[in-house]
Amino acid sequence: MFGTRDDALVGRPAELARMRELLAEAASGQPVVLLMSGDAGVGKTRLITELSRLAAGRGFTVLWGRCAELADTVPYLPLADALRGGALGAAADGSLQDAVATRPALARLLPDREISRQPADLPGVAQQQLFGAVLGMLSELAAANPVLLVLEDLHWADRSTRDLVTFLSRMLRSERIALVLSYRTDDIHRGHPLRPVVTELQRLPSVTVMDVGPLDSEAMAEHLTQLAGGRQDAVVIDRVIRRAEGNAYFAEELLATSSAGSELPTGLADLLLARTVDLSSEAQLVLRAAAVAGRRVDDELVMRAAGLATSEYESAVREAVARQLLVPDGHSGLAFRHALLREAIYNDLLPGERTRLHARLAELLSDEQRLAEVPGSAAELALHSLASHDIPGAFAASVQAGDEAWRMAAPADAHRYFDQALSLWERVAEPEKVGGMSRGKLGFKSALSAADSGQVSQAVKQLRRLVKYLDEAAEVDVVLLCRVKERLAYFLLDLDDEKEAVRIAQAAVDLLPAEPPTWERARALATHARTLLTYEDTEPARIRAEEAAAAASAADAPWLQADALTTLSGIHERAGEIDAAKQISTKAVELATDTGMEGVELRARYLLARLHLDSGDLDGASATAHLGVRLAERAGLSLAPFGADLNYLHYLAHFADGDWDHAQEIADRFAVRVTNVAEARLSAMALFIDVARGSPRVAERKTWLKPYLAEDWLAQYIAGGLLAEDAYWSGDLEEAVTAVHVTLQASKGPHDEYGVHALRPAAIGLAAIADQARHARAAGQHDSAAMLAAGAMPLVSAARAGAATQQSLGNEGRGWLARAEAEWRRAADDNDPANWQAVVDAFGPHFVYESARSRWRLAEALTEAGDREEAQRQWLLAVEVADRIGATRLRAALADLGRRARLGPGPGLAAAAVSGTTAVARSPLSVLTSREAEVLRLVAAGRSNREIGAELFIAPKTVSVHVSNILAKLGAASRTEAAAIAHGNGVRG
Repeated sequence: MFGTRDDALVGRPAELARMRELLAEAASGQPVVLLMSGDAGVGKTRLITELSRLAAGRGFTVLWGRCAELADTVPYLPLADALRGGALGAAADGSLQDAVATRPALARLLPDREISRQPADLPGVAQQQLFGAVLGMLSELAAANPVLLVLEDLHWADRSTRDLVTFLSRMLRSERIALVLSYRTDDIHRGHPLRPVVTELQRLPSVTVMDVGPLDSEAMAEHLTQLAGGRQDAVVIDRVIRRAEGNAYFAEELLATSSAGSELPTGLADLLLARTVDLSSEAQLVLRAAAVAGRRVDDELVMRAAGLATSEYESAVREAVARQLLVPDGHSGLAFRHALLREAIYNDLLPGERTRLHARLAELLSDEQRLAEVPGSAAELALHSLASHDIPGAFAASVQAGDEAWRMAAPADAHRYFDQALSLWERVAEPEKVGGMSRGKLGFKSALSAADSGQVSQAVKQLRRLVKYLDEAAEVDVVLLCRVKERLAYFLLDLDDEKEAVRIAQAAVDLLPAEPPTWERARALATHARTLLTYEDTEPARIRAEEAAAAASAADAPWLQADALTTLSGIHERAGEIDAAKQISTKAVELATDTGMEGVELRARYLLARLHLDSGDLDGASATAHLGVRLAERAGLSLAPFGADLNYLHYLAHFADGDWDHAQEIADRFAVRVTNVAEARLSAMALFIDVARGSPRVAERKTWLKPYLAEDWLAQYIAGGLLAEDAYWSGDLEEAVTAVHVTLQASKGPHDEYGVHALRPAAIGLAAIADQARHARAAGQHDSAAMLAAGAMPLVSAARAGAATQQSLGNEGRGWLARAEAEWRRAADDNDPANWQAVVDAFGPHFVYESARSRWRLAEALTEAGDREEAQRQWLLAVEVADRIGATRLRAALADLGRRARLGPGPGLAAAAVSGTTAVARSPLSVLTSREAEVLRLVAAGRSNREIGAELFIAPKTVSVHVSNILAKLGAASRTEAAAIAHGNGVRG
């Protein structure tokens, strides 16, 4: 579809309409991903060009980048391409530069920017930081104007770009962003690395799939006639249409060849080469050199590779442009008009010619200044060196490319290049001198890159082999061996191989002496402390963590000292020494701040915020979490493990302290349509407010969470307990109890024991059983009530067992344990107000919602005990909180209690108390008092006097008096007739 001039788009009405819809959706704040596929030459680029034109016309910031066809050589090439082009194009108002400048991680993608990266932060943080920075940059741009980001030719994408595409597609929520991804279907073979990415993307709700098929004959005729300016013979156009088989690019080339009076070749490659036959020798030489260099023409590089003088080169380029073989590319370059043309020229080169051109390009790319200043030069050098059979050059360039990819936060690509260098090691004379490092260090870099890219099992395999290699070396590099064993222990712990992790970590510590102090030994000590936490006795871990902190301080490694102190804080927490844990965590945060090790700082802030939350210091929890969230946002780590954890801690702190509007703003960023375990956990967290407010999002979240509940115990625990609470509020007590038992099973530890996680769901289940027992007793079914009370015993036992695992429970833990005990006693018909006062006291004033919910039950118990004045006070306190924070379900429960117990202001009219609506003045029910109206509602529901008395906290004899008065006032001869009158006037029991 991309012709020799700016022709109109024809033959794509459905695609054009859908693209307009997608732009409208993105502009309205519904981010979209368009996955466009089709054979080479079918018209994908022309469609994207039209989409970009439409977007620019609607005020979009358009960013467009392409992958390189010389394999997956340069990490993040299409994104870097888009950023460079955007800075020069429509986004050249400075907004893009500003958005990039405030995110140092993005400097890795651009030339003329200093590339630096701190070593030894938490695994995987650098790439997460880069991904977060890209998302933050796009979101910032989209806040001003909607953004269209195009990444073309993903069939050539490197692993890091594929990971970034998956990340963005899954994480876009409400940003005004349209992401367009294109790839060739004819290049995606069964084992192609893009295939699983496409499969995953197609499952996402935000992704629209557009398969661009061949043009039909009518559209092709219109297109070709348009290209020919109406001057082409109809017979020729018909012949071209039949030969092209709907492929627009093939048709254009056929038309151009026929216009020149040439015979039409049989295949596309022959056709494309036929277009170059009558070029000058200089122009052909330029095209051949450019084909080896890549689709884009680097003027100086291609000119020198072709061996032409400047004037000869410029003349040759003009000739190629005039023939539409090369076309302007952006603001400062040229490119082959189509990748197929480059491929045809490259494949037509003679083997020796191809090798010599690769060698010449390798020679030019080996310029030290270019390698230092132009991202991706080392990767290109490695490719050209390999293609020219220069093994030493390929080896050295592979090491350089691996280092560059590591600095660019592209660990998968770094791992590939380091592995490539290792495979060439034996074929190079003096490899240590050529590569600038030992084989052991190269292997270590490869293993670390594998772990950083998420291939922890692969890293462990490599590190095991490396330990054996280093142990058997004639001269042992003990510092390197210590680092290798420390990382091996760290990753073994990640794979739950705890015994081996402890052994290897101890061995790492033993390799280096305490003097002089080194950061390598301090880190080995810190990792050993973490492995020792797998033992029940935490004393060895405590000793090691203290030793690690001291060693790190002596070695002037504050980030390592902070990491060791964070572990030490966790040990004190497990021992119930909360104040000490807080003090140590505070020190860890101070040490980690401004070290540049954001992963360590986030871990320290997370633990401190959690300690504040668990101990009831909600102000401290929200303030600490807020600062952590801000750090994560600045560093691009909002979605990294501790960044995400700080987000939900921030949310939980405000859920607990009653600032629900703020908490809701945070929860609104937690995806409903989840696509992975991490998102599922956050979505489950959002249910705290959704359930308490009876939001329709509960059902939607439940649907999307369902596949992950069997996969992840934490998601199942969080969601299961809250969905049990949702069933409880809905009156489905049996479902609530069932859900609680499933949740408790999920919360059990590896040794089938209950932990502190059992407290909350056990209390919810006990509340449901207590309600069931109360209903049974009101109906005179005392045996059933006794059986229900007995069935509550396993739940209260689970709560007690869970509480016993903690040396010291915080306010929230004590509150839930007290509530579990109070609900258990209520199930056994012991609803003493003192039980509920203990719950209120345990939660304290800071846990606003839970205190109000406890006051609801306290008011009910006080009413049953006859202390109406105090019941009224507690009821009003709970009502004030429920109204203020928008706890609609608690407010409904309080209204029900107030109506039954006659607490608080009355409903106004008697009939309103019956039906919940304003009564018509002439209704026969208007003669009833509010209490009589309430009794009538229960009579209409078929309740006995005993059940009505239990519901309204009055004696059955009093109920009998009210029933007699109702019959008299309504002129009814029986309860049945009175119920019929009630039903006839809209009363529903």
